[in-house]
Amino acid sequence: MTDLTLHAQSRTTFGKGAARKIRRAHQIPAVMYGHGTDPVHITLPGHDTMLALKQPNALLTIVLDGNEQLALAKDIQRDPIKPVIEHVDLVIVRRGEKVTVDIPVHVEGEAASDTVVTVETQALQVEAEATHIPEGVTVSVEGVSAGHQITAAEVPLPAGATLVTEPDTIVVNVSAQVSAEQLESELAEAEAEAGIEHEQKDAAAEGWAAGDAASVPAKGDAQE
Repeated sequence: MTDLTLHAQSRTTFGKGAARKIRRAHQIPAVMYGHGTDPVHITLPGHDTMLALKQPNALLTIVLDGNEQLALAKDIQRDPIKPVIEHVDLVIVRRGEKVTVDIPVHVEGEAASDTVVTVETQALQVEAEATHIPEGVTVSVEGVSAGHQITAAEVPLPAGATLVTEPDTIVVNVSAQVSAEQLESELAEAEAEAGIEHEQKDAAAEGWAAGDAASVPAKGDAQE
């Protein structure tokens, strides 16, 4: 993975008001900690940080007071409405150190005809060197027939990565496609099970119709 450099500044003001002021200046409040060091409160450049964190498990080089520190984003707090990062927790890492991260699952290939491919697990947890974190894993479903499931243990991992997710976790499920006839059959069964309710509704509807008809005066009565 390519190192991404962010130039940070120390901060000594805290609280919601201070955080809002930082964000109005197009910066992001953050805290950096790990390896037994005291937490360091910093601000990061807003635009550059948002671009960097679009990459999953981006390895960041934080430059603070002329010193460089490698870090991974442990927690990213985002605004629920606006495309804005409100706060970032950074964990310090060292070259050669192994870290546990979640990496996305990508599916490629065409399964057998009349099948549906469902990704049951969107990401796998692996252990890898901090400077060699995989961008993701690829699962091939080429020619896979209905009824087959691919577990985490069957997913090929990049060199140097070790699986942390439970091996028997289902990652991809290939099932038979439901035909129009099967859908109609299932719908008919569901309607049959609810038949009593439908009959009651139909009877009630007929009663209402009869009542409405009786309440309408005949033409001759209306003239009288």
